[in-house]
Amino acid sequence: MCRRPETNLFETAPHRGPLVRPLRILWHVFPWLVVALLAVQIYPSRMSNLELNGAVSQLSAQLNDLQKQQEMPSLVLKRHRNAICYLYVTYTFEWPANSVVRRLERHTRVSGTGFLVDDDLVATNRHVLEPWFEDPDDEQQIREGAKPKIEKMVAFFPGLMDPVRLNNVRVSVDQDLAVAKLADGPLPDTFQPLPLAAQDSEPGDPVIVIGYPLGTSTMLAKSPSNLYKRLASTKDTIQIANELAANAMIRPSATCGHLSDVVDQKLIYDAPTAQGGSGGPVFNSQGEVIAVNAAYIEGFNGGTIGISAQSLKPLIMALQHKRQ
Repeated sequence: MCRRPETNLFETAPHRGPLVRPLRILWHVFPWLVVALLAVQIYPSRMSNLELNGAVSQLSAQLNDLQKQQEMPSLVLKRHRNAICYLYVTYTFEWPANSVVRRLERHTRVSGTGFLVDDDLVATNRHVLEPWFEDPDDEQQIREGAKPKIEKMVAFFPGLMDPVRLNNVRVSVDQDLAVAKLADGPLPDTFQPLPLAAQDSEPGDPVIVIGYPLGTSTMLAKSPSNLYKRLASTKDTIQIANELAANAMIRPSATCGHLSDVVDQKLIYDAPTAQGGSGGPVFNSQGEVIAVNAAYIEGFNGGTIGISAQSLKPLIMALQHKRQ
């Protein structure tokens, strides 16, 4: 699930042909090469070997930086994929026996993204683990006396055939953030928590967003043909998720872009996103989490919003202290 700024995240990056990456790198480097060649031709007597070597070294460094940026999404996804989970939550409302107001019972399902921040802790958005958060209709029911009740809260991790139960949810009072505990204890050692950046990145820095845009729909679309045909008409989301897990098809998607602004605890970037990407990690070029994907501005591709990973630390520390 993903919310717009007031309420709703993920498209997979478009496929690019094998020539696009080198052509894009050449496009950035070519003007500098032209300048260097002109300088050598026009001012041969004024440019020493030392200056020429310096210009070549600078161009080489810029080329290396561009190559690293191109390779970054693949490296981050490969390194951290297993720690990023698909979240599935269902909830309902309970009414007091003597309540004058009582609505029809309903069971609502929500999906989102989470990621390991400790051996047995998963971080995400508050509106994923408490779906009634900032939902006008749900908040009206609460004011009328209803109490929200979580019926199911599980995480599907890549490589695990069965979902993992979550409990002990701790939410932020002023940010759309939450941290929950793995009910059955830590995962195997192959699942390592993601590193949180010590500080936010600067506008202009590259970012990578990883998550489960559109939930099971995207994962199913990427699955083998026989599995897709068998499950395409299935309406039960949890059944689809269980089948995907059994076939090792819990696989997050990645998009990349650049950080455009930082305002207080909000980071704004242009990496595409969609419903289901809520709660996913936003990485810097060092593979560190700088934000939690939270919302997007509909109709504006450059308006994806994340919440600084710094705001997660008090929640993590609170659950770690409770564990002790």
